[in-house]
Amino acid sequence: MTGSDPTAARTADLVSRQFGPPAPNRLWVADLTYVSTWSGFADVAFVTDAYARRILGWRVAATMATSMVLDSIEHAIWTRQREGIFDLKDVVHHTDRESQYTSIRFTERLSEAGIRPSVGAVGSSYHNALAETIIGLYNTELIKPRKPWRTIEEVKLATAESVDWFNHRRLYKYCGDIPPVDLEAAYYAQHRRPAAG
Repeated sequence: MTGSDPTAARTADLVSRQFGPPAPNRLWVADLTYVSTWSGFADVAFVTDAYARRILGWRVAATMATSMVLDSIEHAIWTRQREGIFDLKDVVHHTDRESQYTSIRFTERLSEAGIRPSVGAVGSSYHNALAETIIGLYNTELIKPRKPWRTIEEVKLATAESVDWFNHRRLYKYCGDIPPVDLEAAYYAQHRRPAAG
């Protein structure tokens, strides 16, 4: 039987339930969920920039393995690089204490990208409340209304469409009733975009 080492250093909570950063690329939050389909469970991971609540990365897979959350962070990094943002040293990546997010492979990848890991308290959804909110919106606005789901591929396609709609067309009250990408664009119209690395 394998147990946790109570003397091992744990990743600190660098966020302390403060989910309103002053700019994009200061705080990314992540969490995962699952969707029941006729062909098994579809596991879904999201990475969201807390500034405008924009979903930067996501992944749908047949298994809730570390590779799934690695793919979602790679997607988030790629999204920012595609926009010319290569310096991620100011980013804190906050999650709960699920094993996929505390794995050596995952924390090493964050370190390679210059991203600082942060992990909330055990057993408290309040310590990752923003990520839980994004998952809740996903379930309420997409998953529940379109049940039953037949295949994992069907969930994957619908998630791609939903993320695009959420980021570019959904009027989000937190953002002043504009889509998340518009709030980010307004920020960058007033501030210089980070230089390409």
